Amino acid sequence: MTNIFCLLWKCLGCPVAVHTLVIVVSALALATALSSEIFLGLEPCALCITQRWGFVIAAVLSIAGLILRKRPNISAAMAGFSGVSFLATGGVAVYHTGVEQKWWVSAVEGCSAPASFLDENQSWIDNIMSAPAGRCDEIPWVDPLLGLSMANYNIALCGGMAVICLIGAWRICCGPAHPHQNS
Repeated sequence: MTNIFCLLWKCLGCPVAVHTLVIVVSALALATALSSEIFLGLEPCALCITQRWGFVIAAVLSIAGLILRKRPNISAAMAGFSGVSFLATGGVAVYHTGVEQKWWVSAVEGCSAPASFLDENQSWIDNIMSAPAGRCDEIPWVDPLLGLSMANYNIALCGGMAVICLIGAWRICCGPAHPHQNS
């Protein structure tokens, strides 16, 4: 078991591993959101759309960090900023959970969208990203086993990714640039 932790610890010091993980997780989260709309007919609300931007920002920062991996301080900063993006997105997910559970009323305008979802002047991706159709205080999908909503899962995912990014940033900056490098 300690060998697994040693391997994970070494991977967190590798800019390629950290940034690739952020890009893959962000892409999968966005693909899951898009798939839930296309295949399950779920309608995102304004808070759902806002949460997606954190994944986009983290992925873009990690692409920059991957490109600049030979410059450990910059690569570490990109990992750290990705972690902050995940923390912000997780914060929105916590707020969204509170709205879903009726703990508070959403202060976000546009928690429901007009009936005309499609705008012929925008591409299909712009329509999906900019036109929330659902209400923030309604839960469109609940996990049948655990009873959790997508916002609940987003809290866990973003919290875990924030920890990975922040530890990775520290390891990239303060440790060897690559697990196999002993400088």
